[in-house]
Amino acid sequence: MHCNSLMGTLILFLLFLCISGCGSTRTLKHVAVKLGGSVTIPCLYDQRYKSNRKYWCSGYYWYNCRIVPNVTENTLVTNYPAQNMFTVELNSLNVSNSGWYWCAVEIGNHVQPDDKDYLYLTVSTAPAVSVLGSRVSGEEGSSVSVQCLYSAAYQNKQKQWCRSTDWSCYTVGRTHTSQNSAVQISDDGKTSFNVVMTGLKKSDAGWYWCSVGDVQVPVHIKLSQNPDRVDQSDEGAQINTTVLVFSTVSGLLLLLSVIVLVIWKLKQECITKEDSNGGLNLWFHFMQRNVLYGPVVFSRTARRDPTQLFPTKHDVIYSDIIASSQ
Repeated sequence: MHCNSLMGTLILFLLFLCISGCGSTRTLKHVAVKLGGSVTIPCLYDQRYKSNRKYWCSGYYWYNCRIVPNVTENTLVTNYPAQNMFTVELNSLNVSNSGWYWCAVEIGNHVQPDDKDYLYLTVSTAPAVSVLGSRVSGEEGSSVSVQCLYSAAYQNKQKQWCRSTDWSCYTVGRTHTSQNSAVQISDDGKTSFNVVMTGLKKSDAGWYWCSVGDVQVPVHIKLSQNPDRVDQSDEGAQINTTVLVFSTVSGLLLLLSVIVLVIWKLKQECITKEDSNGGLNLWFHFMQRNVLYGPVVFSRTARRDPTQLFPTKHDVIYSDIIASSQ
């Protein structure tokens, strides 16, 4: 009985922890920054929270953490609703800035706690993990390279390159991420590993991080459209437009030619028929305009036998046609 009571208490405790901490908001877990440097931390949230207030909270315990204003001298919280993400930019960091922080989304009621996730920030003169350039720019269709540095204590730790959009990670070696782009990770085994992304597409832009062991460093990749690809695209569009215009004009000319041919053919047939009728057509035409109809005179050339039902071949019925000279 006592065992069952303990199990029930444990389950309730786990449920309480899940309700209070198992939210949809996600962020990194352990971020390393060099003293005096800056870092931008991505915080992802569920799309249903696009319009909710986002904030940055400092402190080990959630229930008494201190909410940091979204805009201060060293802190800037920026929301990106289209990406279901907000970022926290921290500048001019010193050792006292090390500690626990929370990415949070305000729910707005007393029954359900705010959605949140925590991370630990380490600020030191020689961080365990760092990058040569936390913001990288490239062009669509080209490639970018990121060098991730680590200390001797992390030589044997797992090295990964992760992306925030789907929280997927790639290890040492070559990985095809899509039909065109690929990720190549090479580790020198001493101080750094290099990440090369090739065949970049627009969807490859966004937030990534170098991960060595349990330490991460965020990296943002920005992609612009390749001018050569734009020119080729414009040239292709112009060619397509030219082909369309040429096809349309050619079709209209062909249709016009067929119509003219049909009209000419009909006219030739009419001329042929007139020629075959010869003067008869002309005579009828003349007669239709110059004929006057005279009285019909009945004459009998032979007497018909009353016993015959029909006239004989000698019976003629005729009329005189008087032509006019007009």
